[in-house]
Amino acid sequence: MDLQRTGRIFGWLFIGTFLTSIPARLLFIDGAGASWTDMRLVPGDASTASLKWGALLEFGLIVTQLGTAVVLYPIARRYSHTIALGYVSARTMESVFAAIGLISMLSLVSVISAMDGASGGEAVALQVQGDGLAHTYEWAFEWGPGLVAGIGNGLLLGYLMYTSGLVPRRLALLGLVGGSVLIVSAMLILAGVYKNGEGPSGVLTLPEAAWELSLGIYCAAKGFRYSSAAVTQAHDREPLPAA
Repeated sequence: MDLQRTGRIFGWLFIGTFLTSIPARLLFIDGAGASWTDMRLVPGDASTASLKWGALLEFGLIVTQLGTAVVLYPIARRYSHTIALGYVSARTMESVFAAIGLISMLSLVSVISAMDGASGGEAVALQVQGDGLAHTYEWAFEWGPGLVAGIGNGLLLGYLMYTSGLVPRRLALLGLVGGSVLIVSAMLILAGVYKNGEGPSGVLTLPEAAWELSLGIYCAAKGFRYSSAAVTQAHDREPLPAA
C-alpha cells in the first residue's frame, strides 16, 4: 500500500467532511426556519427543499466520515491496534448521530407538509411534533460533532498522528489541544452553561476545526510521511499489505 497515495485519499475524504457538514447544517437551520442558537420549527419560514438538500449532504458526510476510518485503519493498526479500533468506533458513532439527525429532519418534511391547511388542535400537535424533531436533530448534533468528534478526530486521531509521525508532530499537537477543548465545550453545552452557537462555543470549536481542516489539506497535498521513525518501525514489524 502506497502511504502517500493512501494519505491523499484520506485527506480528500477529510476535506469532503467539511464540504458536506457545514452546508448541511446551514440548510437544516434554514429548512426549519430556525436560528443557529434556537433550533425549532418556524412554519412560516420553513423550506422543505432546504431540508431535502441538507439530508443529501448529511448522507455525504456519513460516507466521507466512514471513509476516513476505513482508509486509515489498515495503516493505523500497525502503530496501535487499540487506537485504530477506537478511531473507527468513534467515526461510526459520529455517523450514527448524523443519521439520527438526518432522519429527524427528513421527518420534519412530512410534518411541514401536513401543517398546510391544519388548524386548531391538529396544528398545535404538529407544531409540537415539529419542534421535537428539530430538537432531536440538535441533540444528535451536540453529541456527534460536538462530543464524539472531539474524542475521535481530536484525541484519538491526534495521538495516533503524533506517535506515528504520519504527519508533522506540531500539526498533530493541534489535534490533541483541539479535541480536549472541544470536549470541554461540549460538556458545558450539555450541562446548559451556554447554547451551541453562542460566543464561547464558536471560539472553543476553532482549534478542532483548524486541526481537521489543516490535516485534510496537508494529507491531500502530501499524503502520509515516509520519513518518520515510526513508519520505519512499522515496516520492520510487519510489511504493509499490497495495494
